[in-house]
Amino acid sequence: LAVAAEEAGEVAAVIDLDPQSSAAGWSESRGPDRGPTVAIAHAPRLKSILDAAEANGATLAILDTAPHAQSDALAAAQAGDAILIPCRPGILDLRAIGASVQIAKLAGKPAAVVLNATPPQGRALADEAEQAVRGYGVAVAPIRLVQRAAYAHSLTAGLTAQEYEPNGKAAEEISALYKWVCQFVGMPT
Repeated sequence: LAVAAEEAGEVAAVIDLDPQSSAAGWSESRGPDRGPTVAIAHAPRLKSILDAAEANGATLAILDTAPHAQSDALAAAQAGDAILIPCRPGILDLRAIGASVQIAKLAGKPAAVVLNATPPQGRALADEAEQAVRGYGVAVAPIRLVQRAAYAHSLTAGLTAQEYEPNGKAAEEISALYKWVCQFVGMPT
């Protein structure tokens, strides 16, 4: 989403609050000359890092947290305008989003679940997952990210799906999701 934002003319910053630091690792594999900027942070430093990002021209910040890191996730939720909760359409993942939904409610921020890694054939599993998500009383993004090779291959190359395969279906999904997220948070596309 950060790369989609930059392609649309925004200056994006990704703040990696996840202990796994996967966003930071992805950024390192991209090299120093490719955006977006990715910074590692912890809850106590989040405000100063967001202020620095804004001072350096960032018009969009994406905060990446782990759902089980309660203090970092709550700090990110409170600092953000909206919360996106990625979820695979499997029972364990559907059960696990409960903590993220609670954090969104505690922060008083709008939240939406983005179903990802949905099966490429058939809609039944994703439709059932959407129904289960609605049981949490949270919105579901109308764009589903399908399990596609482009997502995995692009990460290996330090790219995004839209950079790896610009005319592919994964790129179309990310573009559509970016446009929807802009509407969700009230940002122009």
